[in-house]
Amino acid sequence: MTLKLLLVLVTVIAVVGDSLLAPFYPHYFADVFGLRDPEHVGFYIGASCFTVMAAFPFWAWVARYLPALRLLVYTQLAAGLLCLLSYGAGSLPIFWLMSLGMFTFKASYLLIYPYLLSEEAKDRHVGTIGLLSVIVHLGGILGALLSGLVLQVLEPRHLFLVMAACDLTQALICLPLARDQQRGATGRATESLRAPSREPRSRATVLVYRLGAVMLLFYFSAFLTRPFFTLYWESMSGLDNRLVAGLVYAIPGIVALAALWLGARRGAGDEGRHRVVTALLAGLLGSLLQASPQELLVLIGRGIFGWALFQGAVRLDLLLFQRSDPERYATDFSKIHVFQQLGVLCSSFAAGSLVTTHGLRAPFVVASVGFVATILLYRWLLHPGAQPAVSRVTAAL
Repeated sequence: MTLKLLLVLVTVIAVVGDSLLAPFYPHYFADVFGLRDPEHVGFYIGASCFTVMAAFPFWAWVARYLPALRLLVYTQLAAGLLCLLSYGAGSLPIFWLMSLGMFTFKASYLLIYPYLLSEEAKDRHVGTIGLLSVIVHLGGILGALLSGLVLQVLEPRHLFLVMAACDLTQALICLPLARDQQRGATGRATESLRAPSREPRSRATVLVYRLGAVMLLFYFSAFLTRPFFTLYWESMSGLDNRLVAGLVYAIPGIVALAALWLGARRGAGDEGRHRVVTALLAGLLGSLLQASPQELLVLIGRGIFGWALFQGAVRLDLLLFQRSDPERYATDFSKIHVFQQLGVLCSSFAAGSLVTTHGLRAPFVVASVGFVATILLYRWLLHPGAQPAVSRVTAAL
């Protein structure tokens, strides 16, 4: 297998491991610790997002001085060990400490994203970004189905054993790649990650922060409905089947796979058709449909919502890599990732409070308002005509 395919495989495994608990956080805390407080679940998800947000820029800095693949071997082994400690945690404070430590080391796998793009020609970035975006969705599908299956037949704690196995597998795949990298087989990409930029603050830097503001609001709106979706589905459908709940939760990922396949069939010439505003409007519609009390409308809304998230994330990421230089990919992406995780962090806190105060349907309503606000902010900061520095990029979106 080529380096790219192996790193894509590592990313799939990493996302599956990270996605195992995502659909079932409320169930986990209720079953393991007897805690049924939605606000506590929201605070935990927010804390894990903050941990990843804070850790990734640190790993991007470390990757300037230590080859990225070698670094991944160490960090994923450490993450696997902390998974085992989380599995054995006998109290809530110890669980928090061990699991947040686990997320600190897991965050390093995000280095694969700029690493791969630094080896690609810019005219191939849209395909690679689309592929990586689908991997996130595919990992979410597999993670949701696998966790639903585990929770149907085993204890919730066993999810951490599966996570540890994922981390160990990643380390084993990266080990021979790291040896090749050390011998210079992938030296060019390594140098692009390690070389600090000497360029002064430029228009591209301004775009990073403008784009970051838009992404913060986009990710807040997109992730607001995630923490309690499976509870919402079970309550409205009357089905107490966690495997089915996991499948419904994974619908956006299935739609993303279909969108990537259709995009590949159309070819690169059609890549500009799905505009950012169109994707955001679809996100608005999908959120409103999911707030419906009818199961069929919820399923339709879930599909539309998945298409919106895929197209929106790909187009916004493309803006960054079109304006950044390869030697700045890791640094610029780490900045954008802070904004993304800050949006997820805020959504986690808000989701718990909304469910506690207004019920399980409230996050969908607030998410729809968030998509409207994202459209307005995008048109103000990034839309053609908003600023000459970004007009050439956004014209194609």
